[in-house]
Amino acid sequence: RMIRDGEADAFVSAGSTGAQMAASLLTLGRIKGVSRPAIGAFLPRESGVVLLIDVGANADCKPINLLQFGIMGGIFIEYATNLAKSRVALLSIGEEKSKGNELVLAAHDLMQKHLENFIGNIEGRDILHDKADVIVTDGFTGNVVLKFAESIVGIFGNSLKRRIKQNLFSLTGAFLMRPAFRAMKRAYDYEEYGGVPLLGIDGISIICHGSSSAKALKNAIHVAKIMGEKQVNKHIEEELSARGLLWGETQSSQA
Repeated sequence: RMIRDGEADAFVSAGSTGAQMAASLLTLGRIKGVSRPAIGAFLPRESGVVLLIDVGANADCKPINLLQFGIMGGIFIEYATNLAKSRVALLSIGEEKSKGNELVLAAHDLMQKHLENFIGNIEGRDILHDKADVIVTDGFTGNVVLKFAESIVGIFGNSLKRRIKQNLFSLTGAFLMRPAFRAMKRAYDYEEYGGVPLLGIDGISIICHGSSSAKALKNAIHVAKIMGEKQVNKHIEEELSARGLLWGETQSSQA
């Protein structure tokens, strides 16, 4: 309510994701022309990060939703990481245009028609490679991918610790490699990225992990600061309007 009334610029929370989504949507509403808001999450890759969108806001989607996710995600990642031009890909079971379910096939056609920075389909094995800056999918699939990625990082770290403690040689090697281990930990630590934006809301709403530390919250506030200073929401609305993709004006022909 404070954002709506102009008393605050952003809302950052480590509380219930569902409650924050509902409150943001009901209180702030959507950016003009946005069909559905989406949650974008940073995933570490070989160099930098990739934005996976949606990761849980919309379990069921229409092609126009995925198209708009790609536009919103592309604009956000460009301003968040000072990227000149983002590469947007669609998550599928194969790189070929003919691969995927009905939703993916229809969304591929729309994205190919309306996004000049659309690079086509991307497979799950390439998510963490430097092939795309934004990966678009429905919220059900995106949430599964996100939680699987989080579990892999934890399993790898615990397995490495057990093996290091097995003998003196391993401990000595680990001691010498401490700088490399620290760098890897920073790269794959969600706290480095703070929170994830709820894109498409007519305001700034940043969702944080429930166990976020002070460091994670600080970085989440930084994400909110970028969105405000760079006027990300304004650019999203302008881009949708320029492309003739304002929801409500095109839903009958694009949905």
